[in-house]
Amino acid sequence: MDVIAVGDTTEDIFLGMHDASLQCDIDGANCKLCLDYADKIAVESKVDISAVGNAANHAIGIARLGLSSGLYTIVGKDDEGEKTKTILEQNGVDSSFVVFDEEHGTNLSIVINFRTERTILVYHEPRTYQLPDVSPAKWMYLTSASGNGVKDLHAQTVQFLDAHPETKLAFNPGTHQIHLGKEELLPVLTKTNLLFVNREEAAQVLEIETRDIKTLASGFHQLGIATVIITDGPDGAYASDGRNIYFLAIYPEPVVERTGAGDAFGSGVLGALIHGKSIVDAMQWGNANSTSVVQYIGAREGLLERPAIEHMIKEHADVSPRVVATYS
Repeated sequence: MDVIAVGDTTEDIFLGMHDASLQCDIDGANCKLCLDYADKIAVESKVDISAVGNAANHAIGIARLGLSSGLYTIVGKDDEGEKTKTILEQNGVDSSFVVFDEEHGTNLSIVINFRTERTILVYHEPRTYQLPDVSPAKWMYLTSASGNGVKDLHAQTVQFLDAHPETKLAFNPGTHQIHLGKEELLPVLTKTNLLFVNREEAAQVLEIETRDIKTLASGFHQLGIATVIITDGPDGAYASDGRNIYFLAIYPEPVVERTGAGDAFGSGVLGALIHGKSIVDAMQWGNANSTSVVQYIGAREGLLERPAIEHMIKEHADVSPRVVATYS
């Protein structure tokens, strides 16, 4: 297997609405979505998408790039859980590591779409993880997991990687993981070969107050992480290989909503690296994949196959990575 993704899976219900407002700082940052309190608020659209979440999105994205992928996840023993396994199989993902929880249901997220951005209300069921033997896998992609079970999953991951040094780790920490704090994350971070975080998450993980990309990337390299990807939403993405920091602007394409953009970027990058591409080319693969995903509602429909990625890159030949900083 090229990639085994590890993390929680959810059902996403998308609600499109315009009866809201934004309250932002004077510089247009730190915006809050405002709704009328204690009122009934009409929504214009509802879309229900099963079998999503960071890990599932990544596993399907990898499979669409002509690589082999599997997913270790826990879902409820319910209709949504069964639907999750079916969708994974339909998308070419090995579902043999999907575990059904007899006591707790499948996770649920409510995604409020407003002005092309999304606000997500997340409910994760409590889980007890027992990482299966997924060897031989070239890469493990570890991401969002639930509550009190996260520490056990991290310990199991480190134990697996110690026993299987041939498996590389790509880590995209979810909310529960970031809230553990840097000290708790260190055992996993020091095993990580490829890290995916957005700009705000990078500062949170390192427990520093800065938006300076070189400072953030350098902090992760000091932990032994070879390649650091820092996304910055509509402002583009950065990649640091310890020698140079590259920046890539997003492609100028229409946006419907941004759910799954980071996962699409990640699967594009990792898929390209497995295919033997350079980090510069990998950024282009990630950019093409995320550009496609944001043109649809949900994180799965826009995930591209390799020919479509290469075609989009050619269409946007004027947008390419450039070096914005170097390490002495």
